Amino acid sequence: MKIVMFTDAYWPRVNGVSVSVDSFSHALIRAGNEVMIICPFYPESSVVERISDSTEPKKSDPLEPVIIRVPSTPFIISKEDRVAKFYKLFWVSKQIESFSPDIIHINTEFVIAEFGFQYARQHKLPIIFTFHTLWEDYVANYIPLVPTFLMRFIIRRIFKFILRRSDLIIVPTQQIKDVVKKYKVKKEVRLLPTGIDPLIFTHEKTEVDLFKKMMIKKYPQLQDRRILLFAGRIAKEKNIDFLLSIAPSIIKKHPEVIFLLAGNGPDLMYFEEECVSLNIVDYCIFTGYLAREDLALTYGMSDIFVFPSLTETQGLVTIEAMLSGLPVVAIGEMGTIMVMNGDNGGFMVHNDPDEFSKRILELLEDEGLYRRKSEEAKNYAQRWTIDSMTIELENIYRYAVKTFNKTDKKRKDSRQ
Repeated sequence: MKIVMFTDAYWPRVNGVSVSVDSFSHALIRAGNEVMIICPFYPESSVVERISDSTEPKKSDPLEPVIIRVPSTPFIISKEDRVAKFYKLFWVSKQIESFSPDIIHINTEFVIAEFGFQYARQHKLPIIFTFHTLWEDYVANYIPLVPTFLMRFIIRRIFKFILRRSDLIIVPTQQIKDVVKKYKVKKEVRLLPTGIDPLIFTHEKTEVDLFKKMMIKKYPQLQDRRILLFAGRIAKEKNIDFLLSIAPSIIKKHPEVIFLLAGNGPDLMYFEEECVSLNIVDYCIFTGYLAREDLALTYGMSDIFVFPSLTETQGLVTIEAMLSGLPVVAIGEMGTIMVMNGDNGGFMVHNDPDEFSKRILELLEDEGLYRRKSEEAKNYAQRWTIDSMTIELENIYRYAVKTFNKTDKKRKDSRQ
């Protein structure tokens, strides 16, 4: 099967959508499918082969997707993101035609998503839409000057329109499935979490040790420290304030710890200033953007994964940490509930500083508990591997194509 995935976010932009599109595209290719990804061009993109106006997509590695990077401009309300140039619709269509897809899979809601809807309708192809992000919960962080109730109303209208244009909807969590039901959209909905490739997070000890030496050279304060790792977007919606607020009490009892915050985001300077005000600058490192391979090794060199986010759609970084053998302490909200389902692979706690701190301290102070939770994390995370999820995704594609063809035939018959 030939699949075109449309996404307004892709590497080097780090978020759950990028991980989902990347993970599924590679797993689909391993399973014998062909995949093309339509995504924005980023100035710092490591892959820029499709920025030219050539009409023949090139694919040098048979195990890699064809990537079409659309010329883009900065997104006003989010410096990390890009908006594809709308007038490139015809250019994008020409790239896709030579690929001759069987199905269109849309993963976001902006300009490139619209390209997907337009192409599918013009060429009579089934449309799968994955509802990744509950924008109602995020909007206040992006557009604070507009009343939240008004933005929520606008977002609901936009999403109802998008969902009704789709032939089948994929949701990664039960919470998002409930939202689709609340919107009263009469489309078939399938629950399918994003899987993670365990090979990415499996490394020899020598490789991890070498990477750690490199990190210590860059950040000398990591030397002889026990690393409490946070990985994700450095933004207020990730509840990083909560993590920094408990840091002084943890450090007081265990001065050998250090908080390593891996990722980039719009509030990096804000949190750096917060560390100054809390007098924990020497105990906090912000790495900025890390390539996925380096992030995987960062999990490997760390000791505990600490994740306070209240708005995580799927909890993918939690799975990544567990695959790396890191015990997790996370607040039980949204995607974290689905992933951990209790104290599997660590501790799922309430949004309570004392409880969060207590569990971190237990893992730091009880070697037997730490070993058990580390082993439990690695074993438990195997149920979230990408290959098992991809089998279901292929079934969804086949079902959508079959159903769409039947519906299209009925339409044609009714016109005769």
